[in-house]
Amino acid sequence: QDDHEAAHFYGLAANQGLAKAMSKVGVFIARGRGGLPQDDAEAARYYRIGAEQGDAKAQHQFAVCRELGKGVPQDIGEAARLFRLAAEQGLA
Repeated sequence: QDDHEAAHFYGLAANQGLAKAMSKVGVFIARGRGGLPQDDAEAARYYRIGAEQGDAKAQHQFAVCRELGKGVPQDIGEAARLFRLAAEQGLA
């Protein structure tokens, strides 16, 4: 029940364009939690949007997607760039 509520409220925030919420919704989708179906491509889409807005966690998560080819084509160079951006913000 708590996962469903959290997914709902993070979804509302993500729909308003909040970068930190994009990362959270992406995690719920990647793990198939909160009543949301598991979908690597959709999770990567949320991470990408948050990453483009400068959120370090979203940059890190999208970097993992790029590194492993989860939901997006594998791109090691892009993964390294995103990991670097996240690290510059203190996320290692």
